[in-house]
Amino acid sequence: MSSNDTVRVLIVDDHPMMRKGIRDLLELEPDLALIGDAASGEEAIRLAVANEPDVILLDLNMRGMSGLDTLRNLRDADIFCRILVFTVSDNRQDVLACLRNGADGYVLKDAEPEDLLDSIRRVAAGQTVISDELAHVLADAIKQRDNGPASRLEQLTSREREILEKIRAGLSNKMIGAELNITEGTVKVHVKNLLKKMQFRSRVEAAVWAAENL
Repeated sequence: MSSNDTVRVLIVDDHPMMRKGIRDLLELEPDLALIGDAASGEEAIRLAVANEPDVILLDLNMRGMSGLDTLRNLRDADIFCRILVFTVSDNRQDVLACLRNGADGYVLKDAEPEDLLDSIRRVAAGQTVISDELAHVLADAIKQRDNGPASRLEQLTSREREILEKIRAGLSNKMIGAELNITEGTVKVHVKNLLKKMQFRSRVEAAVWAAENL
């Protein structure tokens, strides 16, 4: 997040009316700044690389490159900002696929405006956000995790292992920094490194795996 604590948001949705509605909503919030909006996955990747948003609000069901493919391509491009999927789909497989491929949250489009704004802020702060009616999916994800990353634990430094434990406990980067007496920026670097070493696509995937295996 930027030094003045303004959350920089990129909207990705192929429906112009939806993009306009979210733009209008964000403009009323002094701590949320719209840095761009994209109508396609390709445009989203270009804008994310150029503008380094704090949060990407990503539609799942888009024409052309789907939201899931956009998510994968963003993570493959080493874009480690927070990604909040905002969709009409409450399909369990969609939720699990997004979480496993790098999403940091999953919110349904029938959410109240205040709930969406709260979700953006919480995701930006390092929390995992899922619509209440889909919370049970996290339990399913934990049950379905394999133990593949276990063999890669030895690659982590002691500090990275310590931070993975904090992620498992649900702490944000700021909270981890306060507990370990290091800066939030340093925490972000450690998180990025441990995700790469463990071959996780997102903080959520790391937390789900750690909850079952550590």
